[in-house]
Amino acid sequence: MRNLALALAATAFFSAAGFAQDASAPPHYTTAETPLGTILDDPSARAVLEKAMPGISTNPQIEMARSMTLKTIQQFAPDQFTDAKLAEIDAGLTQLPAQQ
Repeated sequence: MRNLALALAATAFFSAAGFAQDASAPPHYTTAETPLGTILDDPSARAVLEKAMPGISTNPQIEMARSMTLKTIQQFAPDQFTDAKLAEIDAGLTQLPAQQ
């Protein structure tokens, strides 16, 4: 969880530096393009995230990372946000209905 805390702390830097996500939404949520906040706000997507990483949505520091993608967070906590874990989440997200 220490690495997660470092990843979440980096959010302030990325947000302040103008690394905001593009406003256009992809047809499906993805770990590379969808902000974490969007995933957390959708109950079905949140369930996919929780299945892969139990307890992540209730972490007290998660709110700091809402504007970041999981792929961005990965660079700060690669041992927790592995390529395999992100692929698992992406596979679950593709099972959800496409977003408007």
